[in-house]
Amino acid sequence: MSKPLNKKVALVTGGTRGIGAAIARRLAQDGADVAISYSNSAARADALVKALENLGVRAAAFQADQADPLQVEALVNKTAEHFGRLDILVNNAGVLVVGQVGAPDSDIAAFDRQFAINVGGVAAAVRAAVPLISDNGRIISIGSGAGDRSTWPGVADYSATKAAVAAYSRGWARDLASRGITVNTVQPGSIDTELNPLDGDFAAVQRAAIPLGRFGLPEEVAASVAFLAGPDASFITGITLDVNGGAAA
Repeated sequence: MSKPLNKKVALVTGGTRGIGAAIARRLAQDGADVAISYSNSAARADALVKALENLGVRAAAFQADQADPLQVEALVNKTAEHFGRLDILVNNAGVLVVGQVGAPDSDIAAFDRQFAINVGGVAAAVRAAVPLISDNGRIISIGSGAGDRSTWPGVADYSATKAAVAAYSRGWARDLASRGITVNTVQPGSIDTELNPLDGDFAAVQRAAIPLGRFGLPEEVAASVAFLAGPDASFITGITLDVNGGAAA
């Protein structure tokens, strides 16, 4: 079977569960050696590393707080040192904090940390990766449909972080084009994960807004990332790819 990412090295931030874990598994299935980062779940990270190794690739997990630029820089450097190179960076780590502007019970510190992870962590990873990533490499960030529209009250701060990620990607695509490095954003819609399960309190409202009438699967997001990471996407850069069942149609 063809392995389009054979001999490539990928780093997936926040890769221990949900979409991140699905991306790590798909990239490994396509032949890439994979590093994942985690914040607290060392046991989950170790289990996923073993699962990736069982697919016949090298794998490693490194702890890093995505809100700390120094830890993010160390994460990227450790990945390149461990595997000897870096070809693919997937910025997946992120958090969701909701709350309406001006609400008296707003947790401003949580909003600030959300921005530090969702925007600062992405920027720190890319800045650290640029000197190390191979020419014709791939940088893919996981955004959100909320980056284009705030469908419900209370998501303005989160929407702003994801809009910033997409804007960064467009700019970086131009900055890195001379080296053949592509930079793109994948924006998932409603995806069945631990944090947003099919039977959650808000699931029915979300499903009603999706023309295909169902939640997406983490593996469907991972397939889009794998395509953008592969050789067939060499002329695609600076784009935002919606994976949302038609919710933005």
